[in-house]
Amino acid sequence: MTLPEQWIVPALQSFTLAIVLFFVGRWLGSHFPILRRYSIPEPVVGGFLCALAVGVAYFALGIRIEFRLPFRDVLLLYFFAGIGLNADIQTLIKGGRPLVILLALSAVYIVLQNVLGMSVAGLFGMDPRAGLMTGSVSLTGGVGTTLAWAPTFVDRLGIDSAMELGMASNMVGLISACVVGGPIASFLMKRHGVRGDQATPLDVGMAKEAEHARLDYFGVLTAWMWLNVALILGEVFTPLFHRAGLHLPDFVGCLVAGIFLRNTVGLWLLTRGGDGAAARHWRDMAPGLALISDLCLSMFLTMALMGLQLWVLHGALAFIFTVLSLQILMAVAYSIWVVFRFSGRDYEAAVISAGFGGIALGSTATAIANMTAVTQQHGAAHRAFIIVPLVCGFFIDVVNALVIQTMLR
Repeated sequence: MTLPEQWIVPALQSFTLAIVLFFVGRWLGSHFPILRRYSIPEPVVGGFLCALAVGVAYFALGIRIEFRLPFRDVLLLYFFAGIGLNADIQTLIKGGRPLVILLALSAVYIVLQNVLGMSVAGLFGMDPRAGLMTGSVSLTGGVGTTLAWAPTFVDRLGIDSAMELGMASNMVGLISACVVGGPIASFLMKRHGVRGDQATPLDVGMAKEAEHARLDYFGVLTAWMWLNVALILGEVFTPLFHRAGLHLPDFVGCLVAGIFLRNTVGLWLLTRGGDGAAARHWRDMAPGLALISDLCLSMFLTMALMGLQLWVLHGALAFIFTVLSLQILMAVAYSIWVVFRFSGRDYEAAVISAGFGGIALGSTATAIANMTAVTQQHGAAHRAFIIVPLVCGFFIDVVNALVIQTMLR
């Protein structure tokens, strides 16, 4: 068998292509109303088209194209630092009970997700434990959890295809997570007659009607400075988590650093002089912070999708198609009939339900991308943007690890 020719696209060219793909997605979104109607994020459209093109090049032409994407993970750190810099302690306190509820719902769903994966694996004559790789390991856990658990499945359990199953499931789940969030929110808002307040400033990005809002030069530079400070401080928090036995992703440290800065330095500046220079220093960076956060999330999501290697799906298509179809249907049903109901049955609950599609099938980034697309069209949802990142980043990885370990036994 002839090995495919390999083309490596350097980092700068890959980053530039990601920007072009974002504009492609934006153009398609403006010309195909169905994409806007269901709040499909623009980066998803362009990034997925690139992944399809790369897949065609591999299968039809025998060319394997790989992108060098060293900037991708840094963009995610900037984005979550921005979320933290917008989070005041009063909002966190208000989110206490809903946060616990969403965490409990997520824990129950992880068990259901794994039971479904193991059941389908058994029906296909596979080791039922292989189904965990198509459950919470790859879907709720994401790429990092997949890479961390795959050696255990291969070396200890003898499931040689564990890595391929996990990566293939993560790819399908990531794409699905980006697609289902908007329709979930649109369905819930129409069915229950709830709507957002478009006059309230957004947590991430700017509303579609305000994309040409005036930005202050020093406000953008101030936002950039505090984002860098949050990233530096995140490098301190992350090792502390590791020492405490919590092996959480790096973005969690940046999120916590941003929250810490907002509720110490930011709170001091805002309360120090009312409308004085100190308070304006923090307030004036809000539009710049929203813009930088939005750009970072868009570029990260585009890069994540354009870097998908669809040929990993080859060899287990029947099993992957069956189990992932059922996983997607269950995630949508659970978001609509369970998460929305227990999250308050209001607009915030609809946004949280859209984000839950990202949690259940993709990653924290896809959850936030879903919510961002919805809020840019329908209005802010401050509680959702605090609860969902905290559940995704802080707690769900710990719960997921405990559930996986228990079900492996």
